[in-house]
Amino acid sequence: MSKRWYQESRRDPWRRQARSKGDRARSAYKLKHIQERFSLLRRGDVVLDVGCHPGGWTQVACEEVGEEGLVIGVDLLATAPVEGASVIIGDITEEATIEQIMEALGGRSINAVISDISPRLTGRYDTDQAISLELSTTVLDVAMKVLQPGGTFITKAFQGTGIEGLVEAAKDRFSNVQRFAPTASRNSSSETFLICRNKLPRVRKRGSGLTAMEQVSQHLEGLGIITEEEEEGETTVGLRRISRKEEE
Repeated sequence: MSKRWYQESRRDPWRRQARSKGDRARSAYKLKHIQERFSLLRRGDVVLDVGCHPGGWTQVACEEVGEEGLVIGVDLLATAPVEGASVIIGDITEEATIEQIMEALGGRSINAVISDISPRLTGRYDTDQAISLELSTTVLDVAMKVLQPGGTFITKAFQGTGIEGLVEAAKDRFSNVQRFAPTASRNSSSETFLICRNKLPRVRKRGSGLTAMEQVSQHLEGLGIITEEEEEGETTVGLRRISRKEEE
């Protein structure tokens, strides 16, 4: 942890405000600012928070939907209980986790999928941006499976290579897609949030028959970019441009 980061963190007004008001994390104010701007979450809504640890967004969602609403948080990391929410420890890409979500729904439909999911930062921007892109695209595919038509999707993404592919994939699945940078985002951060409203009943022709991940992969290939992986072949760690020799 750099000395500069530590000093900026201590001066951060959103961190101080979060502590003084009992919010789990400063990130809660990002969702509050999104809600103030777009009014996406309504009383009685059912909300799925993907990558919910430490619970800041889950807290805000509970406040917005009220007692008649339902909030379900999912994360690989254990998250302390949030009053008014159901918190599940699990991998959102696994069927067993989806089954737990369906059980917690009790027959209700999901109105909004929200996600402030972020990679464990390495300090290498290309690496962090690539993993963030993969995570955000994965959550988009999950949202398409569980979100009711007309529903809302919010996710974080880092500006950089491939983000336009993610935006295109979102536009093929929602009637309205915007980028928004909350006031609570750090000035030095390249993060942006995709605000996707009104899930379409069918994917538009351009993305028909493809997952969002497949669309983003095709977008990267079109740019001459390939995904680099660790030797085990499991974890994405960056993007690089294909050389002419490789293309041949």
